[in-house]
Amino acid sequence: MKFNFRHIATYRLILVLVVLFSFLKSTAQESILETQDTLELQDPKIYFDRARIFSNQGQTDLALEELEKASKAAEENEDVKSLINSYQEHALLYLKLNKEETTYFFWDRAKALLKDIEYPYGDAMQKYIEAILLFHDGKNFQAIFLLNEAKHLNNDRNFFNNVLLVEAKIYMNLEKYESAAKNFNSLIINTDIYESEFLAAKAYLGLAQLNFVTENLEESASNAESALKLAKENAFAKEIWEANELLTKVYESLGKYDSSLASNKNLLHIRDSLFNIAKMKTETKTAEKIQFDFMSDEIRRQEQKIEELNESKNQSDIAAILTSALLIIITLLAVSLFRNNQIKLKTNDLLQTKNTELKGARDAAVTAMEAKTNFLSTVSHELRTPLYAVTGLTHLLLEENPSENQKEHLKALKFSGDYLLNFINDILQINKIDADKLEPMNVEFNLKKILQEVIDSLQQSAHSNDTDIILEYDEDIPSHLMSDPIKLSQVFMNLVGNALKFTKNGEVKVIANLVEKKEENVKLYFEVKDNGIGISRDQQENIFEGFEQGSIQINREYGGTGLGLTIVKSLLGLFDSKIQLESKLGEGSSFFFELDMKSKDALVDDVPFEISEKDFEFKGLHLLIVEDNKINQVITKKMLTKKEITSDIANNGGEAIDLAKANKYDGILMDIHMPGIGGEEATIEIRKFDKITPIVALTAISLDDSLESFYAAGCNDVITKPFKPEVFYQKIGENIFDNKNLRSSVT
Repeated sequence: MKFNFRHIATYRLILVLVVLFSFLKSTAQESILETQDTLELQDPKIYFDRARIFSNQGQTDLALEELEKASKAAEENEDVKSLINSYQEHALLYLKLNKEETTYFFWDRAKALLKDIEYPYGDAMQKYIEAILLFHDGKNFQAIFLLNEAKHLNNDRNFFNNVLLVEAKIYMNLEKYESAAKNFNSLIINTDIYESEFLAAKAYLGLAQLNFVTENLEESASNAESALKLAKENAFAKEIWEANELLTKVYESLGKYDSSLASNKNLLHIRDSLFNIAKMKTETKTAEKIQFDFMSDEIRRQEQKIEELNESKNQSDIAAILTSALLIIITLLAVSLFRNNQIKLKTNDLLQTKNTELKGARDAAVTAMEAKTNFLSTVSHELRTPLYAVTGLTHLLLEENPSENQKEHLKALKFSGDYLLNFINDILQINKIDADKLEPMNVEFNLKKILQEVIDSLQQSAHSNDTDIILEYDEDIPSHLMSDPIKLSQVFMNLVGNALKFTKNGEVKVIANLVEKKEENVKLYFEVKDNGIGISRDQQENIFEGFEQGSIQINREYGGTGLGLTIVKSLLGLFDSKIQLESKLGEGSSFFFELDMKSKDALVDDVPFEISEKDFEFKGLHLLIVEDNKINQVITKKMLTKKEITSDIANNGGEAIDLAKANKYDGILMDIHMPGIGGEEATIEIRKFDKITPIVALTAISLDDSLESFYAAGCNDVITKPFKPEVFYQKIGENIFDNKNLRSSVT
């Protein structure tokens, strides 16, 4: 019986010890999890991005940790596609480590999941990985074949760039140096949003190796130095090693032994650094093993003493030993908790630092965007002012009965002025979209009328190319729709204009079809189709980028800025729509997209989109021209004289205020940007003693948000320079004669 009591007392103490140990252990785990929760996010894409960065920097262990997190997040979210991506990224990482058996293991896991879902990107990646494995086995042509299949399955730019890199390496193996160089050169100027610098570094290394093999040693050294510079700037460890290794050989072949020795020393330094890091990791693991062995031995010794004390019936010694063991465990847990707390504090400091850096980067980006916007606004004004002189004088000369030869030259001058103005407008349109200064309107309009107006305005261009424009319009489309007719007109002006430019002796079709209609919600399909020169598959990749026209030859032959399709893409983005393209070289192109709109079935009468022009009797009017530019003064005065309108001229805002006080004018044409007292300030002063006389701002501004301040100052309307003469006269007539009754009643 006594033996049993001793055992019961011992077991009770052990039970208390275990409970207390479990409690402290769970507390420590909660602290660790709390720290992890602060850091870890549930979006697998974030982990993929981190893994890519660590992998490129040679930190494979950290990259693997991020991929493990991505796998767990994908499983928790039941995101099969992200899980496939995780397995494929694992496969690629182990491929870099030359562990092909592990690569095949993850590749097979991804392959099994792909059988059950439709996932083109995943299928493309499978072929990409398989192609690399074939390449490693020396099966170059099979690898090229699979890479071509992969490119047809997916058009992701980062994926396409990596395919180009692998292709270049295969071409090197096949001694197709021209093809390899083409791929490497295209990667040097890549626009990849994830690995631009890494791909460029790899491309420079490839070119350096290629030039070394073909004995172009100076070029090889130059490319290797470029690769080394990029690798150092971005901490690409493997590429730093490869660049130094190659430079050692290249400089030795060139007889530049000092440079060769310097590169070789770099290699020794890198190797020593890697050895030290590996040594530190080994020492850390050894220390942990020693601590674990020590704790295991201590527990075994304590258990042995308990057995001895049980036999000697000394319960007080058992309690003392258990207490001692408990204190040891508590101490170890306290140290663990302290270390976790320190990690948490450092992590929070790191996050705060990163947030500060991100905020600074964001502020810098905003400042840069504002500077760009202001710069373009200033450049716009400076370009539009002389353009006003060019277009204005051209218009006046064309009306003065020039000879046929002179008329031909003047028309060419007018065309050049219009072309330059359109180019400026395209640049500013892109700038407004980038600066988020455009928002779609939601007004009522007639779609068929908008399309017909676009086609009518481009008929002259069509006739010059012997091309027909055909409108195929679905009459089931409601006649009254709600959207932004102006931006829609811009989209079709660019698409149809682009089609006409590249189509001769053919036809351009503008197609509008009703896809579905549910109550007031309408989905429409639009297509602009031509049978012109077409676009090759390679050119289609970049055709929507700014200043892209497919090739230099196309730009030289057909002209243009290459901004039309970029504007289309950006404008459709405002409507949450996406432009798509199908084309075959030599057979034509088709641009198509869908738009969601609202219909207004209750309305019957057509709503006019534009106010029809009026004929005004200008004879006898007396205006004040406020303009600091002497040439513009002459042009504006002559244009008024053509309509038998007399005028006075003020050279600045101060003179304008004095003349407006001393004389009675039917209207004032106010330039805005003038030295001294500007147009806005002068308008404010004039409105203090004259509320009635129409004031029309005559300015070279172009950004939409600038107009508000003109109206706030007291302007009745705005005419943007350079302008069409008919618009100039129309605005003057509307603002003077529409206000005539008001002026009479005040008088």
